[in-house]
Amino acid sequence: MKQISKINKAATFIQKKLEKDIDFLIILGSGLGDFANHLSNPLIISYQDIPYFPLKQIQGHSGELVLGTLYNKTVAIMKGRPHYYQGYSDEEMRFPIHLFARLGVKKVIITNACGGMNPDFIPGDIMLIEDHINMMGRNPLTGDNQDEIGLRFVDMTEPYKQDWIQLFSEIASHEKIQIKKGIYVSYFGPNYETKSEIKAYRQLGGDAVGMSTVPEVIVANHAGMNVLGISCITNMSTGISKTSLSHEEVLVVSKQALSKISILLLKFIESVN
Repeated sequence: MKQISKINKAATFIQKKLEKDIDFLIILGSGLGDFANHLSNPLIISYQDIPYFPLKQIQGHSGELVLGTLYNKTVAIMKGRPHYYQGYSDEEMRFPIHLFARLGVKKVIITNACGGMNPDFIPGDIMLIEDHINMMGRNPLTGDNQDEIGLRFVDMTEPYKQDWIQLFSEIASHEKIQIKKGIYVSYFGPNYETKSEIKAYRQLGGDAVGMSTVPEVIVANHAGMNVLGISCITNMSTGISKTSLSHEEVLVVSKQALSKISILLLKFIESVN
């Protein structure tokens, strides 16, 4: 079956469950899944029930789509996402974003838990992603283009909507929550980076490094979506951190930062038309 037929079948499944347009798609990173508790009248759908949806799970992700409302806006929240290191194909990596593009979604918020490379960062910091560097050696748009969704060659002049970055910054200032801005480097994983890799990425201009987000941002831009990217700095990277890295640390710190991130996300969603 062609990819677009799979996307259409999955879209029809969700439309029958919801029967209204979705205003926002939010992808939650490791340890941030409890933000979905803010939705009113939530409808929870397991990924395994959505036709052709990627299924593999990872610690810190529940593998659920939650549909509900915030400030009279319909919001879809992905609690879990596919990662390249899990063995997904390019076609599978682009499936979730293309699915919501097919459903007419134009506004996407993508979050992640990641390592800090900038020495001015500390664990628990919130970083707005201004731009990214793809070091995965993979691009989810490889293969046949879905002409029904976007152009073959995608402009990446503004992968993260600058007006939204400014708005989010103003909200953070008003709420007296300190945030950082920076460049996110995507790394294939699943192992953490070496000291030399971190040094190289830092010299390229990177401020934070993680194993997600960039594939979704590429696909969202392909589909003509507006994107806000938010990183939770859960640890300092290899060579900067004084201790060994662990996924358990990532989950603990991201959950501790969730209250601040939630305040900012709620205000942002309320403010965007």
